[in-house]
Amino acid sequence: MPISSQKSLVMKFGGTSVANLDRIRNVALHVKREVEAGYHVAVVVSAMSGKTNELVAWCKDASALHDMREYDAVVASGEQVTSGLLAIALQNIGIAARSWQGWQIPILTDDAHGSARILGIDGSGLSDSFKTKGEVAVIAGFQGIHKESGRLTTLGRGGSDTSAVAIAAAIGAERCDIYTDVDGVYTTDPRIVPKAKRLEKVAFEEMLEMASMGAKVLQVRSVELAMTHRVPTYVRSSFDDPADPKPGTLICGEEDIVEQQIITGIAYSKDEAQITLRRVADKPGIAAAIFVPLADANINVDMIIQVVSDDTTTTDITFTVPTADFERAKTILEGLRGTIGYATLQGANDVVKVSAIGVGMRSHAGVAARAFKALADKGINIRAITTSEIKFSVLIDSAYTELAVRTLHSLYGLDQA
Repeated sequence: MPISSQKSLVMKFGGTSVANLDRIRNVALHVKREVEAGYHVAVVVSAMSGKTNELVAWCKDASALHDMREYDAVVASGEQVTSGLLAIALQNIGIAARSWQGWQIPILTDDAHGSARILGIDGSGLSDSFKTKGEVAVIAGFQGIHKESGRLTTLGRGGSDTSAVAIAAAIGAERCDIYTDVDGVYTTDPRIVPKAKRLEKVAFEEMLEMASMGAKVLQVRSVELAMTHRVPTYVRSSFDDPADPKPGTLICGEEDIVEQQIITGIAYSKDEAQITLRRVADKPGIAAAIFVPLADANINVDMIIQVVSDDTTTTDITFTVPTADFERAKTILEGLRGTIGYATLQGANDVVKVSAIGVGMRSHAGVAARAFKALADKGINIRAITTSEIKFSVLIDSAYTELAVRTLHSLYGLDQA
């Protein structure tokens, strides 16, 4: 619950925004603008670009099977460096500031080291500091503390986004601004479709689907938190002129969007692999025999297609897993061949998932059917399909990624959005 009604703002800056001292000085000017506009400002920073990868590599080099508690102690240091440097840069331009580490706030998490989830934040220390000292709080993102063990934890890749939204909720901030290297959320990847447009507003539910379907602008967990706590969240560019920044894209409640497109955006994910089990016995318990062991191994299964044979005694089961888990999933299933009783296992990692997302799908029939016809007209074969209330996804050969994205982007009029 918010603990202060004072006007406050959370600003988050990613790795490319703080990649070197010149960029950190540029970030300081963005912060100064908001301080001069009358806000109490909490700034959440990532590690400087490339530093986390370097720290991770050091851990792996030290030991392939390293202690994840010590891994967290190492990789969390990148954000600590950035927070101190930004505080110094702010002080240098006359803005009172101090750095905060996750444990000092504290940001309390579970003990899943390397991918911890936030359990709670006590924002009273930050609010007291705002009121008594008027200092900008420069917070190391991506990190927290497990209260029972007292050990430092990290929140997984993109965890600074999650830190920022959670802190905004904890202090009752007016909004949370996520600064990155793009100036907002686009209808699709502008590298594939040059006509892609920046969206002024995107509903929380749409952004959640877009993030989970491959859009890299925001981390999925941060969008979940923003939606749960109704935190208005902007995606903005740190490379804009600090004196005259663009508005970015607002992630907000569906009720705050007056004119809603049927389809808001097209996302794609190359992080997909397909597994097919041929001639599986069609009897109760087989699906559980396949998918429970994968779940126990923390392998997420997405699309599932089952086709029963003509004699109705066997079935083919096709599903997708993350590319990183492809070999592990195959190994598990090969070990279960006697239990499951399939004839052959086939796999492919040259596939891509293309998704169309929009809350307007709730009130319009035939949206997905139009896409299937348009893709067929382009000679694109669909391997698998999944749908939800505001999204549909198709699995296709990766060679057709750009053609499929462009086709759907034009089909739903997003070129003219």
